[in-house]
Amino acid sequence: MARFIIQSLASGKFLAPSPDDGQPEWALSLRDGLAGVVEDTERAWQLVSDWCEPEDLPQLVNLDDA
Repeated sequence: MARFIIQSLASGKFLAPSPDDGQPEWALSLRDGLAGVVEDTERAWQLVSDWCEPEDLPQLVNLDDA
């Protein structure tokens, strides 16, 4: 099963749950961003749809693709 993380091409940040309330937010470090790993492609695209703006230029990064 693949693992995905959502990254903004515009800022380089990663979409991950907030440590305060669990709502998705942009994290600067990959270490913090890894909390946002998603194993379902459809769920990942739903997060993009719900939480990203077009100017974020969101992309799915497959962490298992060498």
